Amino acid sequence: MRDAIASTIKTYDVTGRYLDRDAIDNLKSYFQTGMARVQAAAIVNAEAAELIKEAGRQLFADQPELIRPGGNAYTTRRYAACLRDMDYYLRYATYAWVAGDNSVLDERVLQGLRETYNSLGVPISPTVAGIYLLKEKVKSRAAEAGIEDTSFIDDAFDYLTAQLSEKDL
Repeated sequence: MRDAIASTIKTYDVTGRYLDRDAIDNLKSYFQTGMARVQAAAIVNAEAAELIKEAGRQLFADQPELIRPGGNAYTTRRYAACLRDMDYYLRYATYAWVAGDNSVLDERVLQGLRETYNSLGVPISPTVAGIYLLKEKVKSRAAEAGIEDTSFIDDAFDYLTAQLSEKDL
C-alpha cells in the first residue's frame, strides 16, 4: 500500500527530478490534514457497526425491492453479505484517506470486486448508493466531531463510486 509521501517521491524519482513546488505543496497539504484524517479514522473505528447499520437501513428504505423476494439482498445470507461489503468499503476508504492515496482501493477492493460481482449478478447502482450513504454518514459524524474540512473523506468514497460507475461490471 502506498501513501501520499511514497507516491509523490516515486513520481519524481521515476522522472529523475527534484521535488518542485507542486510536490512540496501536495506534501504540505497532506501533513496539514493529518490530524483530521486520524480523527476521522478514529470515529469510524468507534462507530463502524452503527455507520453500516444506518447506511444499510437507509439503502433498504430507499430501495425496498432489494430485500423483497428476488431482490439481491433477499434472504438473510444475501442481506448479511451486503452489509459485509459495506463494511469492506468503509474500512478500505478509511485506509485510503489516512494514506492520502487511493491505490489501496484498486489493489484490495476494486480488482477482485469486479469479478465477484459479475459472477454473482450483483447490480452496481445499489452498491454505489450504499457507498454514497456511508460517505454521508461518515462526513456527518466527522462534522459533529469538529472536523471542518472533510474533502479527504470525499476523495476515497468518490473514487470508489466513480470506478464502479464507469466500469462495466
